[in-house]
Amino acid sequence: MVTEPRSFEGFDWDGGNRTKCQQHGVSIEEIETALSSGAMLILPDTKHSDEEDRLIATGKTASGRHIFVVFTLRESGGGTLLRPVSARYMHQREIEIYDQARAEIANR
Repeated sequence: MVTEPRSFEGFDWDGGNRTKCQQHGVSIEEIETALSSGAMLILPDTKHSDEEDRLIATGKTASGRHIFVVFTLRESGGGTLLRPVSARYMHQREIEIYDQARAEIANR
């Protein structure tokens, strides 16, 4: 099930998630730009939502690379912050699944 992205006021970064997200070569700028674009497919991450609800976003960076981001939404100061947990570029099989899903959505 693809869900609509929820609005958020900004990003929640610290040393822990910044390092984890960059360890696969994805830049902070790529993550923020992709997640802010509103063009990502978003699915619940039911396997890893024990302590807090996590979501999976798949889409493309501004340069056209396919990206996979796990994130959570946190309330802070009366607003919602998006906290990336992990990010990487998609594998070929994931790209094929993503492209198929986007084509199905476009044909609705």
